[in-house]
Amino acid sequence: MTFSLPFSLPALADRTHLPAASQVEWRAVYALLASMGICFLVGGILRLCGRKHRGGPLYQKEAMAIVGLSWVMATVLGALPFYLSRTQIADDDPITFIEAMFESQSGFSTTGATVLTNLEDPDMVPHCILFWRSWTHFLGGLGIVVLFVAILGQGSAGKAMMRAEMPGPTKEGSMPRMQHTALIFAAIYIGLNAVLTVVYMAEGMSLFDGLCHAFGTMATGGFSTYNASLGGFQSPLIEYTTIVFMVIAGTNFTLLYLTMIGGPRRLLHDVEFRTYMLIIGGVTLAVIFFGMRAADPGFENVGTSLRNGMFQVVSVLTTTGYGTADFDQWNNFGRGILLLLMFVGGCAGSTGGGMKVIRHVLFYKVLRQEIEKAHRPRVVRPLRVGGQTVDDPGLPHSIVVYFSLILAIFVFSWLLLITFEPNETWGAVAAVSGEAPAGQSTLDEKLLDCASAVAATLNNIGPGLGVVGATQNYAGFSQGAKLLFVWLMMLGRVEVFSVLVLVFPTFWRRV
Repeated sequence: MTFSLPFSLPALADRTHLPAASQVEWRAVYALLASMGICFLVGGILRLCGRKHRGGPLYQKEAMAIVGLSWVMATVLGALPFYLSRTQIADDDPITFIEAMFESQSGFSTTGATVLTNLEDPDMVPHCILFWRSWTHFLGGLGIVVLFVAILGQGSAGKAMMRAEMPGPTKEGSMPRMQHTALIFAAIYIGLNAVLTVVYMAEGMSLFDGLCHAFGTMATGGFSTYNASLGGFQSPLIEYTTIVFMVIAGTNFTLLYLTMIGGPRRLLHDVEFRTYMLIIGGVTLAVIFFGMRAADPGFENVGTSLRNGMFQVVSVLTTTGYGTADFDQWNNFGRGILLLLMFVGGCAGSTGGGMKVIRHVLFYKVLRQEIEKAHRPRVVRPLRVGGQTVDDPGLPHSIVVYFSLILAIFVFSWLLLITFEPNETWGAVAAVSGEAPAGQSTLDEKLLDCASAVAATLNNIGPGLGVVGATQNYAGFSQGAKLLFVWLMMLGRVEVFSVLVLVFPTFWRRV
């Protein structure tokens, strides 16, 4: 929070396409200082409670508890600046604490969903609070717990903590010392953020906008400082730059490190990266030739169609959620394929959310083996990935369990949302989005839009379809729905088992 304080000064709160700030934002400064004081108080109480602890090894159970509880605490403490500064959702509508937790969790989980309707009015959202909002992306991109391991180190528990915090199967090539690995990840991540900030500034952004959008890009989060997101800059150069860095951010950081020391052949030999790039290329072409035909029937402007199609595909696949075009205006094929992409995600070990490309590769291979066993039951064929045999005999079972669990969470949350979210509330949401008059229930759209809202938060995308589309937000949902979304965003960002175990009483029992 200390890093956000300087941006209350007019000299630093300079946005590219908005008038310069005229005075110090004292209300937000006091809110940040009070939030910092509360953080110190909570930390002091925890230190006091653990003063008699004699040390000892941390095991996997403790590591999972640390990961899950630290994300819960980060969500609550991160909400304080929004709430205490009385950040406004709309005119004369101050943020509630649940909405503040929504914004905080959306930042830390790098989801990029928001309840704020006007980012360009400093009276509603002060500059230093807007910077804090993007700064939560920076912290969440690499993972609070990974940074905790990098700075403090936890011996044998470091590996368990990183596995619990960073979703996706562990890639071969990770160094044995988890603290060393985390430091390398942090160095690469910070370096890429610095490079992208400089590039953005060279392309016309102010320092404030450059930092905030670099955080949103490299963390694959998508928080912007403008209501129109990156589309507000109307710059093809900025959009292509963002595409390149979103692709990098969605790539496994271990693979990036190995490429730095071993050459680009490492990229081409990695089956997950090849699949990742194939999805980007194939879906982009499909969206252009089938999805965007309704918006641009004659392809009079092929360059714009290519840029918009590629940007939205990469943005959704990497779970960044930036927008340059209203993809909700595409035809049903384009919207449908983007909805499916929400369940793919970036590579394992990247800042991207979602289910991870490598899991889909493994799931396909497991299904193919099971189909072969149906007609050739005596064949014993090892599971191979990238030409190498998978040594873990329990991996196929784990992959199937994971897919089943994500499907169960999605279906349960979707049914919960469409059942308990009042139709009157939905009518108000639709009225805000311009889809229906106030008070009129749009039940047909409600089914699909609720499904996309659950998918977008569970997979850390941010924008969905319909009333949570590229030009909309989550402000119109009820407080209970926003609390559900907070939980889903946490499940999507952290390894799902690390969060689910917290609600099981048996997890807390002494064995």
